[in-house]
Amino acid sequence: MASFVTRAIGAVAALGAGFALSAPVPLPAPRQPIPAPVQMSAQQQRAIIALTGGDRAELLAEGDSAKARNAGIAASHAPAETMRAFTARDATAQRCLAQAIYYEAGYEPESGRRAVAQVVLNRVRHPAYPNSVCGVVYQGVNDPVCQFSFTCDGSLSRRPSARAWAEAQDVARDALAGHVEKSVGSATHYHADYVVPRWAYTLGKVRQIGTHIFYRFNGSAGRARAFTQLYAGAERIPEIRRQPEIQLAGGADPVTGRFENGLTVAPSSADRHAPADIGGRLDTTKAWKLELPAPSQGHYRQLVAGQLNDQPAEVQLAGASAQ
Repeated sequence: MASFVTRAIGAVAALGAGFALSAPVPLPAPRQPIPAPVQMSAQQQRAIIALTGGDRAELLAEGDSAKARNAGIAASHAPAETMRAFTARDATAQRCLAQAIYYEAGYEPESGRRAVAQVVLNRVRHPAYPNSVCGVVYQGVNDPVCQFSFTCDGSLSRRPSARAWAEAQDVARDALAGHVEKSVGSATHYHADYVVPRWAYTLGKVRQIGTHIFYRFNGSAGRARAFTQLYAGAERIPEIRRQPEIQLAGGADPVTGRFENGLTVAPSSADRHAPADIGGRLDTTKAWKLELPAPSQGHYRQLVAGQLNDQPAEVQLAGASAQ
């Protein structure tokens, strides 16, 4: 009897297992169609670049009034898209990217430094810009307008702060190893919050991190699928043929080796130099703009205060942007 019961239980168990094995298996959800990459003609690429050039680079406000106007620019409703990871094991690429991070955002929070690195790498992949890291960073270095002003305004003549430079190198190394700064998505532009360039109204505002406000192109040109350009895989820092006409202002501090507030030239009210910026002499006729906020505030303004009374108001405008 016991063996009969055992056999019966085994048969029921096997029957149950058979039902379990033959139960319908849920099918995977159908894949969403992958959007086709956006292809841009040369004419479209030139039109995209023109959105931030020429008259659109004009500064509409500066200082506290600029901060109020920037706050009034509504952020884009489109969510920030996560960009593909970028990888490049190239010492020259790391140097160029670290320079951009240091001179553009050396005193920004870490997220702000990573965001600037993301902007550079986004440009590398956008067909409207060069297809190498150094090509993006040094774009326009021998033209009237530099995309990243530190390559033209004499900032490279200044000895970097060891700690800030090391931090910039760390961020650059991470970015070239595949780190993606999701907070700014497909942003290709930014400017400091104490200025309002006219182009701020032609692009889609993403968000503000530290003192920098980040923007992307509107429409399909700013979508992740538009970033189709292949990386060149070769890097070169171009020879700077047009050296800025600067002279050292009294020499560096004997202890720190740095110039007062980062200045490498005697201050002049003709410089479009914000009190919180550091960098070299700015030639206002070339539309170059300075970027890097310094920890100290107001010292530059004090140095030039005696010259301002005889100067037109427009020369006091401060400029900072990745055009």
